[in-house]
This record gives sequence, structure tokens and C-alpha cells, in this order.
Amino acid sequence: MKISEPAPGVHFVEGPASNWVILRDAPASADRSAFLLIDGGYPADRDLVLESITGLGLEPADAKAMLITHGHVDHTGSAAYFSRTFGTPILCSPEELAHVQGKEKHQVTIGQVLARAWRPRVFRWLLHVIQAKALQAEPATRAEAWDEDRLRSLPGQPEAILLPGHTPGNVALLIPGAQAIAVGDTFASGHPISSKSGPQMLHRMYHSNPETALAAARSLSKIQANVILPGHGPALRMSLAEAVAALRT
Repeated sequence: MKISEPAPGVHFVEGPASNWVILRDAPASADRSAFLLIDGGYPADRDLVLESITGLGLEPADAKAMLITHGHVDHTGSAAYFSRTFGTPILCSPEELAHVQGKEKHQVTIGQVLARAWRPRVFRWLLHVIQAKALQAEPATRAEAWDEDRLRSLPGQPEAILLPGHTPGNVALLIPGAQAIAVGDTFASGHPISSKSGPQMLHRMYHSNPETALAAARSLSKIQANVILPGHGPALRMSLAEAVAALRT
């Protein structure tokens, strides 16, 4: 686990194979204990998520919400625990709610992975997925759909940008005051099965609709942000326009 602060109040956590964000209010805020989480790693990352919070002098029970960019198990792994243990609201886009609640599934299949498992990088990633308890993931059955007013009431006042393709309700979350954006898996800056670094699309097998996912990623070029927080790989300090122009497919 590696924690950085690429923008004031924006703490980016690079986990073993997926990332999450701890977002605090501006330094002038009266309540410096207020924070929210964006995504929550694999199920086995739960202790690391808790450690990343307490390491910043915060209490897990004080999380105002956990925002989910999309319902894959490497992003929702801590959600059910936070909901059950601390009563943390688990929020996602209306289009992704059934996925996060476990009523639908938009995930790479075992067959798709096994067909490529002869590749060393894919095989090592598969072993990590098993060790990370992805196959025992618990859905966040009490998750709720957000609306603009609810998002505005949270630390950082995030704004959701719907970007279907990776999953039907996949989003990026813009943090306007920090000129930062959490893009989830809309695109990455690295991934265990990729030999590339820098802005890149995930392998086609991870997307519900690869062509729609690519078009959605390219649509971000008009959004103003210069700190990019991907779900996989390190943070990028460049404009979205630059990142999209450099995007590898």
C-alpha cells in the first residue's frame, strides 16, 4: 500500500492490485474529521483500507459515505463491511445500483480468464484475485443511488460523470475544488496484466462493451482536471485532454 496526496485533501491509495481514494474537506473546513471514500479495494484489502484511514488520523466510523465508481469486486470489496459495521452509506449511480447490490453481474468471466491464463501476467493476476477473496465477495445489499444534492453535501462536493461501457453505470467522480478526478476503471495508468505504463484502456475482457467504454473515456477530454486518479496504476499529473490523447488501447 502506498499513500500520496496529489491534491490538497485528496489522499490516493495504491493497493496491492486496485486503488481507493480518501477525500477530506478543504483545510478551512470546520470539521476536519469529515471524509469520504471512493471505492474500497478487494475483499482482502479491508484491513489496508482501515489502516489507510487511521494512518491519516481519521476514524473509519466517521466516513460520510463510500462512493462506488462501478460494481466490480476489486472496487466494492470493503463496502458491505463499512455498511454493516459503521452504517456508512454506500452510494453509486442509479444505473449501477443493481450491480452493486448483487442483483446483476457485469464482471469478467472465469472462462474469459482461463482462456488467457497461459500468459504469465494473467496467471499471476488470477492467483492474486483468488488470494484477494474476490470469489467470496459480499454484495453491498444496502447500497443506495446518489443524486446531485446528496453528492454536493459530501466532502469535496464530488460530481458524477456517467461513462457507460466498462459497466452500464460506470462513472468518474470529479472533485472540482482540487482539479482532480477519480476515473475508476474508465481508463488506467497500469495493470497487473499489462506491460504498459501511462494512460491506457484495460483489456477488452474487462469491459461490458469495449467500444462504448473507449468512446466514454475519450469523451473526458473536455473535462477540466489535472490530477487523474485511476482505479489501477499510479496517479497521473496531466490534464485529461493530454491523458485521453495519449490513451493506449
